[in-house]
Amino acid sequence: MPISGIQKAGDEFEKFGVKLDYFFYKYDSNSFKKIASKLLEKKYDGILFAPIFYEESILFLNQCKKNDIPIVMIDSNIKDAEAVAYIGQDAFQSGYLAGKLVCYNANSENNVLILKITREIESTSVYLQRIKGFYSFFEDDKKFANYKFSEIQLKDKSKKQLNVKMFEGINTIFIPNSRSYIIAKFLKENGLNSIRLVGYDLLQENIKYLKDGTIDFLINQKPEQQGYLGIEYLYKKIILKENVENTYYMPLEIIIKENLSNNYRNI
Repeated sequence: MPISGIQKAGDEFEKFGVKLDYFFYKYDSNSFKKIASKLLEKKYDGILFAPIFYEESILFLNQCKKNDIPIVMIDSNIKDAEAVAYIGQDAFQSGYLAGKLVCYNANSENNVLILKITREIESTSVYLQRIKGFYSFFEDDKKFANYKFSEIQLKDKSKKQLNVKMFEGINTIFIPNSRSYIIAKFLKENGLNSIRLVGYDLLQENIKYLKDGTIDFLINQKPEQQGYLGIEYLYKKIILKENVENTYYMPLEIIIKENLSNNYRNI
């Protein structure tokens, strides 16, 4: 999680006068609005921000710009608003990479299911850009013209919506967010062991099913490093008065059971 990287950077830069306060908002736009209001009242020198709500984030970012408060965004990028920098994934390219993983050592014909497991309130563009990048790979590579695609939308963690029938004839599942473990658990419990599963993020639950082979590939976005670099960028901008890169895309790391490092094994 980004918080560990943020804390590490805070400890390292404390001797240079950096002091961190932490604010967490729930998956609720009203919760975010209350936190945003507090941040503006306190008149911080800089803010590290992981956006979820698109419209509300735009308003917040514009108000920070008006108040000359530098902001660095991590995890999700909102290109329609100005910030000092964005540090995180290139969502489109990560989806493109997922398309390649779906095809790795696969047959020339493949029935692919894109499972969208989302909270109703999620509104940033990351999730949609991943799906767009995923389809773009198949548009570019005509070798996989025989692949067939279907999509299912599920509410977050609603396992009651799952049934064995929806996976009939499916060879591969792509999940464009961190909730692969929900499907992996269902597949394992129902003996659906031949379906390839591609997803994102080294959550503890995902690691469990990567280790036992139910999840085949996870794309890691190095969230700890995002958090660390976010604080480092603010330190350079505010204290050192240096210019920083406007956009820094994290390297996309492909994690499989065989290359799971000792650090990740203990998650």
